[in-house]
Amino acid sequence: MANVNLEILKSHLWESANILRGSIDAADYKNYIFGMLFLKRLSDVFEEEAERIEKGTGNKKVAWNDPDEHEFFVPDIARWDYIKTHTQNLGEILNKANDALEESNTSTLEGVLTTTDFNDKDRLPDVVLSKLIAHFSKIRLRNEDLSEPDILGRAYEYLIGQFADDAGKKGGEFYTPKEVVTLLVEILDPQERMRVCDPACGSGGMLVQSVYHLREKEQNPRNISLFGQERNISTWAICKMNMLLHGLKDARLEKGDTLRSPKILTENGKLMGFDILIANPPFSLKNWGYEEAQNDPYRRFRFGIPPKGYGDYAFVQHMIATLNTRGRAGVVLPHGVLFRGGAEGKIRKGILEEDLLEAVIGLPYNLFFGTGIPACLFIMNKNKPKERKGKVFFLYGANDFLEGKNQNKLRKEDIEKIVNAYREYRSINKYCRPVSLDEIRANDYNLNITRYIDVAEEEKPIDVQKVLNELNELKGERSAIEKKMNAFLKELGYQV
Repeated sequence: MANVNLEILKSHLWESANILRGSIDAADYKNYIFGMLFLKRLSDVFEEEAERIEKGTGNKKVAWNDPDEHEFFVPDIARWDYIKTHTQNLGEILNKANDALEESNTSTLEGVLTTTDFNDKDRLPDVVLSKLIAHFSKIRLRNEDLSEPDILGRAYEYLIGQFADDAGKKGGEFYTPKEVVTLLVEILDPQERMRVCDPACGSGGMLVQSVYHLREKEQNPRNISLFGQERNISTWAICKMNMLLHGLKDARLEKGDTLRSPKILTENGKLMGFDILIANPPFSLKNWGYEEAQNDPYRRFRFGIPPKGYGDYAFVQHMIATLNTRGRAGVVLPHGVLFRGGAEGKIRKGILEEDLLEAVIGLPYNLFFGTGIPACLFIMNKNKPKERKGKVFFLYGANDFLEGKNQNKLRKEDIEKIVNAYREYRSINKYCRPVSLDEIRANDYNLNITRYIDVAEEEKPIDVQKVLNELNELKGERSAIEKKMNAFLKELGYQV
C-alpha cells in the first residue's frame, strides 16, 4: 500500500465530514470523526505491533492478548476487523468498543472516548455509521503506512481548524486561529526543561505549538512539561486525543473549571508554578465564578475581584498567581480590559504598579471565530530585564493582515514584524514604543493603545503660494469663458 501523506489524509478525513452532513450539526462533527479516527488508529497500530511480536517470538497468544506488550491494548471487540463485520446496531458496537478501550487503558484513556455517544439512531442511523465505517476501512493508519511520524497530528490540527470554520460561532469555544497561536508562542519562546500551561486549553493548539517551537529551535520536544485544563468535557477529550496523536502522552490535561476549581496543583495542594502560561480564555465570560472568588482558597484575586459579567481579569490573575518567580505569560483579551473602570480599573492599576505587565499588543479585527471584534495580547513577566522595568511596550498591529471573505488572517510577515519589534524593544513611528509607568499613571492607568501610539494619518503640508497661484489661474480661465459666453448671448439677441 502506498504511503499515506498529509494531503491524502486531509482529503480522506474531510470526506468523512461530508458523510455526516445533514445528519448532525457542524459543531458536532469533530466529536464523531475524531472518535472514529482515534479508534481506527489504535486498532491499526495494535495489529501492526501484534504481527511484529508474533513474527519475532512465534507466540501468537502473547502477541495478541498480553496488554504488557502494547502501548495501547485493544480488546477483541474494539478491533477494526470486528467492528467492520457488523451492519446493525452500529452505535452500540462503537460505544462498547470505546468502553473496552478505556477499561484496558485507564491510565491514558479514561473518560476520553466515552464522551462521544455513537448510539443515537435519530442523529446517527446505521446507514450513516455504516458509510463512515466503510470510509475509514479504505485507509490504513499503521506507522509503516504513514509518510511521516507526525502526519496524524498535523491532519488533526487541520480538521480542528476546518471544523471551527464550519461550526461558525461555536468554533471559537475550542479553537484559536493557528496564526495567533504561533504569534503568542514565538513571543513567549518556550525552551527545554520548562513547564508550560494553558489554563483554558480548548483542543490543545497552544501546547502543541510549543512543542513545534522546540523542534524548530532544534531542541528536544520531549524535554518539556505540558499542562492544561479545560471545562468542556467533549473539548477536553479532543485535546487529549490531539496530544496522543502528536505523541505527547505525558501531557497532563485536567477536566474542570480553572477559575472555580483549579486542578493543576502540587502534592501539598498548592497552585503549581510555571515558566510559561499561554491562553485564549472566553472573552468577557459572564458566569465565571464571582461568588466562589469571594473566598478563593488559593488567594488568586489579590488585586481585586472582577465584576460578575466580565471574567477577563479573573483569568489574568489566575495566570499571574501560577507563574513562578521567573515566569512569563501571554493571554488573548478583548480591548475592554484596557480601559474599563470600576473593579477592573483597580485590578489594572495593581498589576501595573507591581510592574508585571511587559507588553500590550493590538491585533486586527475579525481574526477569531465567533466574534469580529479586535483583540489584544497581554504579555506579563515576573522577571523583567532591567531595561524594561517601569515600562510597558505598546504595539499597534491592527493594520497588518490578509483580508478574507469570512475571516482575516495574520500573514507570516505580520507575525515576524510583531515578534521582531517586541524583541528589539524600540520605537517605530505609528507602530510601537516603550511607555513609562509615569506616563500611564498620568493617563489614569488607561491602556488604550491609541493613547500611546499615534495612528492618525499625517496630513500633507499645504503650499499656500501654489494654491493661490492655482486659484488666480482658475479665476483667469473663468473670466475668459464668461466673456466668450456673453458674446454668444449678444449674437442671439440677449441683453447681457
